[in-house]
Amino acid sequence: MTQDRPVFGIFLMLGFCVLAPLGDSIAKLLGETTPLGMLVFVRFTIQALVLIPLVVITGRHWRMRGRVLRLVIVRTVLHIIGIAAMFSALQYLPLADAVAIAFVMPFIMLLLGKYVLGEEVGMRRLIACAVGFAGTLLVIQPSFAQVGAAALLPLVVAVVFSLFMLVTRQIAKETDPVSLQAVSGVMATVLLIPVLALGTLGNVWELSLTVPASESHLLLIGIGILGTIAHLFMTWSLRYAPSATLAPMQYLEIPVATLFGWLIFHDLPDGVAAIGIGITIAAGLYVILRERASARSLPTETPA
Repeated sequence: MTQDRPVFGIFLMLGFCVLAPLGDSIAKLLGETTPLGMLVFVRFTIQALVLIPLVVITGRHWRMRGRVLRLVIVRTVLHIIGIAAMFSALQYLPLADAVAIAFVMPFIMLLLGKYVLGEEVGMRRLIACAVGFAGTLLVIQPSFAQVGAAALLPLVVAVVFSLFMLVTRQIAKETDPVSLQAVSGVMATVLLIPVLALGTLGNVWELSLTVPASESHLLLIGIGILGTIAHLFMTWSLRYAPSATLAPMQYLEIPVATLFGWLIFHDLPDGVAAIGIGITIAAGLYVILRERASARSLPTETPA
């Protein structure tokens, strides 16, 4: 069993917060010309192709049985749904808005960690998460009149990924992260093949198998590689820190997404959104400082 190392877990989560929105940016670029099903299929197929050789070469244990196998299947289905919902939302909303709306997720995850997993959540971490959520509300400025029900897609992402991370926490210390992601990639690929086959036969463009344009090949590969590395970081982080600790840190994905949105799509937050981003960053940095202090304290000390 791996001992909790919250500061190390936080830095792994920070890596996830950089790589995940970069992959989302590429998905947004490709979304207008590539079917949603193909984007998700390539994302998981590349994950499997990258990690299976690594598992074999390093001799990692990848066979899963019983409870762990059942949870991995549930986790994989949640992963497929969450990524599909996010990629779909990106076709209707600016990158920063889609990520910001989805960031009711850390708040949900914090509550799940406290009331489902029984993790200790001190008042200071609750306050930091609430402050980060308040900053997120300042960033959220979607126009429901313009996009309609599509504006709810990031909320679907939030709920699904909260459950996804809850399941991941349940098996993270019993599975090797690389093996877990490799098996998930294979499972997702197998599950998606019949869905895409039926979509192709039924002429459903969003779920059809198509040959991507030559100029899209590298970008599609990039989605798979970035997604694989990002979620490895996320899985590793949950091996070393409780979900309640990591929940507020994920708010830092919002300013990163805002930066990519500005650089790639020329979307820049207004003054109120900028204030919200500042509050979010401050809350995240506060949690890092608190965890550094907790790491130096005695094991019997109640976490803040």
